[in-house]
Amino acid sequence: MFQVTKTEGTARRGVFETVHGTVQTPAFMNVGTSAAIKGGVSSLDLKELHCQVELCNTYHLHVRPGDQVIRDMGGLHKFMHWDRPILTDSGGFQVFSLAVLRSISEEGVQFASHVDGKRIFMSPEDSMRIQSNLGSTIAMAFDECVANPSPWEYSKASCERTTRWLIRCKEEMERLKALPDAVNPHQLLFGINQGCTFADLRVSHMEQIRQLDLDGYAIGGLAVGEPKEEMYRIIAAVEPYMPAEKPRYLMGVGTPGNILEAVRLGVDLFDCVMPSRNARHGHLFTSEGIRNISNAKYERDELPIDPACDCPVCQNFSRSYIRHLFKSHEILGMRLAVMHNLHFYNTLMEQIRAALEAGTFAAFHAENVDKLDTRI
Repeated sequence: MFQVTKTEGTARRGVFETVHGTVQTPAFMNVGTSAAIKGGVSSLDLKELHCQVELCNTYHLHVRPGDQVIRDMGGLHKFMHWDRPILTDSGGFQVFSLAVLRSISEEGVQFASHVDGKRIFMSPEDSMRIQSNLGSTIAMAFDECVANPSPWEYSKASCERTTRWLIRCKEEMERLKALPDAVNPHQLLFGINQGCTFADLRVSHMEQIRQLDLDGYAIGGLAVGEPKEEMYRIIAAVEPYMPAEKPRYLMGVGTPGNILEAVRLGVDLFDCVMPSRNARHGHLFTSEGIRNISNAKYERDELPIDPACDCPVCQNFSRSYIRHLFKSHEILGMRLAVMHNLHFYNTLMEQIRAALEAGTFAAFHAENVDKLDTRI
């Protein structure tokens, strides 16, 4: 299923085989939370933008339109017309970040919907059943997302509960895949490592969950406001204890510089709303750094967003025009900006993979890790 084909230090070049196609790693997963990229970008556009994997959210799709509706429509791939891999988040992060009122028990979490206030209960089994209805390629286990920072004692108890929940997720996933009417009988399950910024908890939790022999492992609970140096410290502490033969996923990360550094530390998969969210505010990633297209200096600028970029936007439109669209509040401006940023992230991963294959990743990292995160 997953094979590491080249290494440079702890950085890895790999190939990840799934029932919905092959993923070349390291890879960035484009975030389509509610089965769509915010900014008017369709699944057809994503192929032109070099997207390999799309990420959708279990919680949001459960609330609207309902996972049973998506199942009745043939599953998430058919529903959104996407024939490449899809990863569905478990809903755990949204439960803990969006719900104002929630109560945690061993059985699961009771919370209020952020849409209409309706009371919802979600257990590990519920999360697996929802994701089974969606038929995603990769399902994420249901975990507790602890506020960062949190006391060591609570973080330890939370890790232990997350492990117990993970065992239940695995058992329920195996049951669901064996059903004759399973939307995706080849659905994969990734477990999530937690432990805040306590290296001892992170390591012990990783040692526990690796014993379950899951299809992949994620590092969760980072990139939530802690300094990036803390995030890198935790990744470096956990990496030696992650199974070398399984894909490694750093959840919710991040800037181009964050991705380059995490690849150096041994991570294979990434996702983040940053490229699409920043694009909708006119903040564009380029090979020279981050460009704010709303700046007055671009009013008569005939150049593309990034002269080194071959995306459809840079091949056809000027900075002047895109700035005009933003100033006029035309939705096309957001669409073009999102397209550019996603293409930038996806082609950055291609460049990273090429550098790993050539044995030049260290030089590529040194040249770009700070530059790409710098505001022009």
